[in-house]
Amino acid sequence: MSVVVWVNGVLHPADGHGISPLDHGFTVGDGVFETMAASGGAPFALQRHLMRLDYSATRMGITGLDLDHVRRGVEEVCATGGDGLTRVRVTVSSGGGPLSSARGGAAPTVVVVGADAPAQTECRAVRAPWKRNERSAVAGVKTTSYAENVVMLAYAREKGADEALIANTHGHLCEGTASNVFIERHGEIVTPPLASGCLPGITRGLALEWGAQAGIPVRVSAPGELEMSVLDAVTSGEAFAAVSSSTRGLQCLVALDGLDLAAGPLLTDLAREYATRSLQDPDPGPIRD
Repeated sequence: MSVVVWVNGVLHPADGHGISPLDHGFTVGDGVFETMAASGGAPFALQRHLMRLDYSATRMGITGLDLDHVRRGVEEVCATGGDGLTRVRVTVSSGGGPLSSARGGAAPTVVVVGADAPAQTECRAVRAPWKRNERSAVAGVKTTSYAENVVMLAYAREKGADEALIANTHGHLCEGTASNVFIERHGEIVTPPLASGCLPGITRGLALEWGAQAGIPVRVSAPGELEMSVLDAVTSGEAFAAVSSSTRGLQCLVALDGLDLAAGPLLTDLAREYATRSLQDPDPGPIRD
């Protein structure tokens, strides 16, 4: 796999050593990140990803992040990687620190990596036996503290799946380990609210906007409206499900808990609309009122 690495303004070989072993992102997972799909040497929805990166850094209390500096890194990686890149990841840590949870006041470390990672063309999911804490200090933040997701995804892979769907502490449907969730039932599509503890996904937001503009009945559910038990209706064929992420786009589930699923007609329309609009508008700006 071809890989391009940019660390604090300098291109490095993929096996180079551009990050201190005392960096807080390495020692305690004190950082945030964004992953973007790339095509034709350009990342998709860069403006929105940079806005969410800034939001995540602010929520984490990571100061001194220069978004223009990050943008230059993304542009340099894309220019170097060219048309072969399919994925770009930006990682920002709080920089060097002591061997404890306390920060050391260093400048942030900024890393941009481009790669030709294989596309995920379908989604087979399972229900995770663990819950997402919607009251966590980092709920809704795309943090590098990803150990929970690693464990849940490993569980999914043991079950022959590639994603795990998670409830929050109230038993409400929340999200996947690396995706948002959409449910089609009763002639409409709904997705859990941010209050559930889910990440404010870029693809989730665009699917809501573009779907509504296309006249597809899609909305954010009311808090508590989507119990985790709604997935029983999905496995029985009374409802349908899809996941969304920057690298997946919007994908209807083909299986849940080992049971094959049909694609929902409205979710199929929404997935088609998202794919079409993303080609027409590869860098949609901020949400407009």
